[in-house]
Amino acid sequence: MIEALNVRDNAFRGFIFGFVFTAAVFTFFVVVPGVDRSPLYYVALAFVLATGLGALVTAALVLRDAYRLSKTL
Repeated sequence: MIEALNVRDNAFRGFIFGFVFTAAVFTFFVVVPGVDRSPLYYVALAFVLATGLGALVTAALVLRDAYRLSKTL
């Protein structure tokens, strides 16, 4: 079932999207304006955003493939 739903490919795409989106947000809100606090806090928040968003996108892609697979059967 994992192969039929392309979970590995969807996870790769989802987490790449999560990390790219997080890099853009981090750059736009932390690097460009400059921050007075320790950047370590922002790096931790960026990691949470990247993994959370990657998991959500992966789930959405797997659900899309499951829906498409159910239509063919």
